[in-house]
Amino acid sequence: MNSAEESSPRPENGDGEKFYTRDEIQSHNLSKDTWLIIHDKVYDVTAFLEEHPGGEEVLLEQAGGDATESFEDVGHSTDAREMLAQYYIGELHTKDRKKEAKKEVHVTNTRGSSSWTTWLVPAVAAAAVGVVYRLYMLDHKSS
Repeated sequence: MNSAEESSPRPENGDGEKFYTRDEIQSHNLSKDTWLIIHDKVYDVTAFLEEHPGGEEVLLEQAGGDATESFEDVGHSTDAREMLAQYYIGELHTKDRKKEAKKEVHVTNTRGSSSWTTWLVPAVAAAAVGVVYRLYMLDHKSS
């Protein structure tokens, strides 16, 4: 009997998927009972510990927690991603999911782009370059 079956039954959605809370998942952090969260999906990887190419320590460091960032940072192969399916036991409960950080969108006013500052700064810079050039040329002609 695996640790997913030993756990208390969880509410299911209409698709028959089980949901687990973050607190419940955190209790599965031992070498004989190892659960991970990857992209809000819960996996019981206990049987995979000895087979993991990177060593079981890597998985045990993440045991009982969200391993999404570590999983993505390593750059797992397509085969590794497909292999996850056999260890899938359910979903992270919706109340425990991290909310995506809202990206701030800065809107610029296109009418403001024709304001005097957009043409004045380049005009002053061009005038300054012109004055410096003339002074340089006058100095060289008189020598």
